[in-house]
Amino acid sequence: MALIGVIDDIVYRNEENGYTVAKLEKDGSLVTVVGKFIDVQIGANVTLEGKFEKSKFGVQYAFTSYELTQPKTIAGMEKYLGSGLIRGVGPITAKRIVEHFGKDTLEVLEYTPERLSEIKGISEKKAVEIGFSYREHKEVQNTIMFLQSYNISTNMALKIYNIYREKTTDIVKNNPYKLIEDVDGIGFTTADKIAKNVGIPEDSEFRVRAGLVHVLKVSCEKNGNTYLPKNALYGEASKALGLIAEDNKELFDRTFDTLCLDKTCVTLWQDNVEIVMLSKYYYYENSIAQKLTWLKNASKSEKFDIDEDIDAFQLRNKIKLHEEQINAIKGAVNNGVFVITGGPGTGKTTIIKCILEIFENMQKKVALVAPTGRASKRMSDSTKHEAKTIHRLLEVNVIKSSESYFLHNETNPLNVDVVIVDEVSMVDCALMCNLLKALPRDCKLVLVGDKDQLPSVGPGNVLADILGSGVIPFCMLTKIFRQGEKSLIITNAHLINEGKMPLIDNSSMDFFFESKGDPESIKDTIINLVTYRLPKFLNVEPKDIQVLAPLKQGVCGIENLNKQLQERINPPSVSKPQLEVGQTIFRLGDKVMQITNNYDLEWRRQMQYGTETGQGVFNGDIGYIILIDTQTSEVVVEFEDGRTCLYTRPDLLDLSLSYAITIHKSQGSEFDTIIIPAIAGPSIILTRNLIYTAVTRAKKMVVIVGEKQYLKRMVSNKYTATRFTLLKKLLVTAEEKMLKLFDENG
Repeated sequence: MALIGVIDDIVYRNEENGYTVAKLEKDGSLVTVVGKFIDVQIGANVTLEGKFEKSKFGVQYAFTSYELTQPKTIAGMEKYLGSGLIRGVGPITAKRIVEHFGKDTLEVLEYTPERLSEIKGISEKKAVEIGFSYREHKEVQNTIMFLQSYNISTNMALKIYNIYREKTTDIVKNNPYKLIEDVDGIGFTTADKIAKNVGIPEDSEFRVRAGLVHVLKVSCEKNGNTYLPKNALYGEASKALGLIAEDNKELFDRTFDTLCLDKTCVTLWQDNVEIVMLSKYYYYENSIAQKLTWLKNASKSEKFDIDEDIDAFQLRNKIKLHEEQINAIKGAVNNGVFVITGGPGTGKTTIIKCILEIFENMQKKVALVAPTGRASKRMSDSTKHEAKTIHRLLEVNVIKSSESYFLHNETNPLNVDVVIVDEVSMVDCALMCNLLKALPRDCKLVLVGDKDQLPSVGPGNVLADILGSGVIPFCMLTKIFRQGEKSLIITNAHLINEGKMPLIDNSSMDFFFESKGDPESIKDTIINLVTYRLPKFLNVEPKDIQVLAPLKQGVCGIENLNKQLQERINPPSVSKPQLEVGQTIFRLGDKVMQITNNYDLEWRRQMQYGTETGQGVFNGDIGYIILIDTQTSEVVVEFEDGRTCLYTRPDLLDLSLSYAITIHKSQGSEFDTIIIPAIAGPSIILTRNLIYTAVTRAKKMVVIVGEKQYLKRMVSNKYTATRFTLLKKLLVTAEEKMLKLFDENG
């Protein structure tokens, strides 16, 4: 039902997302209304669409859409103008304006604002400024209403307006597909719906362009590619557009040529196949190749004798390093760039500690970094030196430009001599590019990771391409050292990696298999293990046990498991406020994970010396909800590293419950105890390196629940999805050019 009235008072307003609690005057009585307004003011005439709902604050009218109309009465106009709507107009000036112009007030403001100078105290200059402010406000409101008519959310509408300003309506009417390229969060489907409504034909060049860009974006963001063969691009775009590429070849080619001419895309030849890249991904990979080859060749002449340092390290730590480890240490110290790769238990942490000690003895300034908060904390704990996330090392740029999210870059490099990066397998091409840009030209770089783990969630295949290029020196660790008595985690991880079934006779103290035959039984067993059996056996809290599932959907997918675990671990209670966002209920005390990078979100952390503040919360950060304000729909999360962040309702779309997480999301993290369902599913997902990655996330215990046949199927399935990436070739090309340059210059 519609509700029509005048805004009498604004009780609460969140300027970030527009969420408002207001009092609406209707027929002489006041009604509490809640919902999202753009720049609403006291005195505004509104028509709301929604329904009455009961809340702990009483009956409220929750609206989902609204329309603004101009106030019609003299009193309404005075209240409207005096509410702070227009810069330079307060209640006293508003009263004078309305008394002077009466019912013509709003018409004067819009069409002849210079007449305001007729009023004492308003100069000609101020009159023009008041008119401009009024028209600007009206333009914003009209534009937002126009966008909302296409089911674009208030937040997204404001985001679009802030990019295009007064051109918004014209752009959306003439070429809504432009939004795909310019506005994060607008996809092809949304733009296509708008285009149909405004009458753009399906064979428009605008539409074909959008389809091609859409396919490239999806290929990068969902499948990890940095390029597509041109034929594959045309094929996928043809499906998305509902147009047969062969029948529209001239249109496709003409549009494609435009994309290349305006540098939205880059086209190259790879092994006699024409390939297409979004320009930014070509820039990322080419920049990585150029900087790596430069760093590698910049310190060719440096060779250090570190035998005594290594002997001293062994003596002090009462250990005997293997020849592989010694080679890795020497390689890292004597090369500009060096890669150390190996599975669990092969001594990577010991090597990092020795390298760090040697460089510090040389008076070198060393930075330890990892892609995630958990991985950097683990690095700190093992080395007893501060380690940071890559994002934190680069520092999120508070005053962002379109060029960089980070404070440190090629014009403002880091003050470091050596950077050691752990868990490098999960670093995508964009993050690696930004890290390398920030390194001084004489910096040494040591990359440490496990080549057999899953590739990065983001586009690129950085570690695999670096190793595959043959350009960057590396050491492959194969000797296993870390293995406790009656411990099977590391042994089984290596067996899985070799395509052999893990030992699952349940005779060890840390690796167990529980046989269950159907999804419901597997799910019930996992719930029971997390909430009762393992906490009792290990003397830990249920929240300390992490479920790692291969799939999102299904009985044993993370969505269902999270709902079930939430109900058992953190059930509803009158003392626990909660918010429903989409299909998810967030409750006070819930364990949650950030699932996208948000460079704008502010955080604080209480330190011994005071409060540290900063910006940026990143994919994979895990924390707990410590406060929920149901009236404002705001949530405070405390992350495991002590940062606390305030989430407004739109930000909550970037959070998920994390009692259960996908194996992909677990990359770079370690958990004391993990539980993995062994279930049926698509063979392109349930692969050897998926189960290998899951098992290597555990520090103290692994429990697999399900059927042996499905575990065996995963172990035997060595399928890895081919990623189309160009870094390997670009590295080879960059090295050839660098060597030629050195030869020419002696």
